[in-house]
Amino acid sequence: MNIITTTADGSNTLYNEQIGEHYHSKHGALQESKHVFVDAGLKHVIAQSANSEVSVLEIGFGTGLNFLLTAAHCAEQNTRLLYTALEAFPLTLEELQSTGYSNYVPQTLWDSLIENYGKTLQQSVELVAGQQLRILHTYLHRFQTDQRFDLVYFDAFSVQHQPEMWTDEIIAHTCQFIKPGGTFVTYAITGKLKRALKSIGFTIEKLPGAPGKREMLRATKNTAEYLSADINTES
Repeated sequence: MNIITTTADGSNTLYNEQIGEHYHSKHGALQESKHVFVDAGLKHVIAQSANSEVSVLEIGFGTGLNFLLTAAHCAEQNTRLLYTALEAFPLTLEELQSTGYSNYVPQTLWDSLIENYGKTLQQSVELVAGQQLRILHTYLHRFQTDQRFDLVYFDAFSVQHQPEMWTDEIIAHTCQFIKPGGTFVTYAITGKLKRALKSIGFTIEKLPGAPGKREMLRATKNTAEYLSADINTES
């Protein structure tokens, strides 16, 4: 069962009783999503790309907040968005509506998500012009695709509550779907996670965390040329 709760910045999240954790930071759902995924992830990728299109793979669709803020920003920037999310336990439509996230994005985007939520669990849907979403009802370890993404949002529950999502094997499995030069971003940062990413050819950046966390992680998948140069990265 999921219970609606209000976080410190006034935005809502849900508490997953089975996992024993909130879907977003209790210090502020909205500000965490903006800080970690939109500002450190999406804006970073758009700024470095010459393309007017960005592909995102989200691990853990959850409440849909990361998608909504991403789609809203891409629409503002005239950037086409191809968004794929994995969610083993999709929320009901009623739970999604209970979040109140219509307050933070254009009404047309919110209305289209609510209207088409069921369809997105079956196929890719263009919710508003240039903003495409598909939600795959599957476990991460079973996911396979030939597609390669510009950006991965790794937004699983914490390692304390869902350790199976943070193993070296799962991180490597996830990162195979990132394009060379692409970006992996998450709210967490640990020595184990840094070592796992470095071992599969990523350069690590420690960034200031969202409220309630001192640091977060952003990692870039090295190109073949970079790897051949055997440049040392931060430990």
